[in-house]
Amino acid sequence: MTLFGYTMMCEQAGPRQLVRDVTLAEEAGFDFAVISDHYFPWLDSQGHAPYAWSVLGAAAQATDHIPLMTYVTCPIRRYHPAVVAQKAATVQLLCDGRFTLGLGAGENLNEHIVGGRWPIVGVRHEMLEEAVEIIRGLWQGGTVTYRGKHFDVESAKVWDLPDSPPPIGIAVSGPQSGRLAGRHADVMIAIEPRAELGRMFDDAGGAGRPRVGQIGLSYDPDPQVAVKRAMDQFRWFTGSWRVNAELPVPASFDAASKTVRQKDVSTQMPCGPDVQRHVAGIREFENAGFTHVALVQVGADTQEQFISWAATELLPALRTS
Repeated sequence: MTLFGYTMMCEQAGPRQLVRDVTLAEEAGFDFAVISDHYFPWLDSQGHAPYAWSVLGAAAQATDHIPLMTYVTCPIRRYHPAVVAQKAATVQLLCDGRFTLGLGAGENLNEHIVGGRWPIVGVRHEMLEEAVEIIRGLWQGGTVTYRGKHFDVESAKVWDLPDSPPPIGIAVSGPQSGRLAGRHADVMIAIEPRAELGRMFDDAGGAGRPRVGQIGLSYDPDPQVAVKRAMDQFRWFTGSWRVNAELPVPASFDAASKTVRQKDVSTQMPCGPDVQRHVAGIREFENAGFTHVALVQVGADTQEQFISWAATELLPALRTS
């Protein structure tokens, strides 16, 4: 049976609201929760970018049983993989084993802040592979010294380790990342409902493992309000991921999406109050073989209303139809 999750979207809400909202999502019956990890929002109109790992620590204590997951963290530029290993182990301890470490090769938007060049995608995947090796090595206990093409680790040790390390998810968008995930991931992550991504993952060794998708929604009793809000805050998502990964600042996403129309947004994202429209969008991921689908509601000031509607209408419709 497909599991349905709630997204703590750091780009559109502050840290205290994110923690409050995930507690509401747990009470509402969501099966799991994911959190984005950005230094910038996609667009200025979103208006937020708190530190996801602090939010996770608070969420781990504020919730009781809902599984938590990064969707996703990049361990190759802004964070060194040895530090990610320590952070993830700590969160796993705080939430009593409910954490999954979702990793990806990153976007320039969030990683350029530390300076230096932005590597091409092939190099980023090489770096990600080394990062996973370092993280898993540190989770085994003991002292780790590592000499790689891209990373060095000098006499590192994670002192507080959980009994069971977090599963590692890796984001997949094409053949190269699919092979990487199939070799190294416990979980496949993707934002597009494309069955071929799962096949790439399977062919590289990932058969039988969970795969987590994510879909943006704009629920509102007024369909025009829903579309307008999606247009204002989420029009960036209509672009190609190959382009989005390279743009450096929110102004770049604003410029790149200037020609996007409300019709373009509403065609690609379920908007409004029609439950079946939202169900149909989510089913695309199910039909593509995803075992988990995380839902993103557009708009910080709509989360409580969305969670209540999801509890009474959307989740029951997904679980019974």
